[in-house]
Amino acid sequence: MGDEEGLNGGPGECGQPGKADLRASYQRHLPHRVPEGFPLFLTWNLKGSLPRRIVELLELDRKRLENESRRNNESNYERGIRHAKMLFDKRDRCLDTASDGPMYLKDSAAAEIVVGSIVWGVPKRYDLYAFVVMGNHVHVLLTPKVDLQVITQGIKGYTAHEINGLANARGRIFWQDESFDHWARDEEEIHRIIDYIENNPVRAGLCQRTQDWPWSSATCRETLNWDRGQPFQEGWKAQVRQAF
Repeated sequence: MGDEEGLNGGPGECGQPGKADLRASYQRHLPHRVPEGFPLFLTWNLKGSLPRRIVELLELDRKRLENESRRNNESNYERGIRHAKMLFDKRDRCLDTASDGPMYLKDSAAAEIVVGSIVWGVPKRYDLYAFVVMGNHVHVLLTPKVDLQVITQGIKGYTAHEINGLANARGRIFWQDESFDHWARDEEEIHRIIDYIENNPVRAGLCQRTQDWPWSSATCRETLNWDRGQPFQEGWKAQVRQAF
């Protein structure tokens, strides 16, 4: 897989839902552990949305944390998770406050394509619990039912193809190739992640209430009677499309 997730075709052409072995771990630039049956907090950002100086500072932080002594009674895996959360928080704040770099998703037509692609995968590919589309990145909480790579390639590949088509920019590298993920271990963490996702526009100073951001699960919870922790229902897709 290269810098841009596959650009050919719509979401239905990027792989067929099948039996998934989500217990496997795999590695590209970052280590991933994908346990079966647990919701995953996924983040994608646009290629080039983090300036080189920020990337270099994050890399220095990563190396500093690698040299940090392990805490008492902390396993290597727990240490890695703690460090990953710290780096993710810094990275996400940089995305929220970015003053340069691509902001293609501020275009409502582009944001609509991303939201449409996310809800398209329900229910065959995953259960969906929350999402938000920001100007340069996307957060999603879902429980995979097929291989994670099928999900990420499907969403990122389709949206890159469609949004590049809107801008007459075929072949443009759209998404950063790496996706960041963290799995929710219990119901309390699921609700904490949903809050984090839906409050992203408020934290970034883009709106005062979560429901005021149009490209978020928060904006349609009341209309759909969508309780937090309940997966998105297939029958709601038409209502979400009409909201655009």
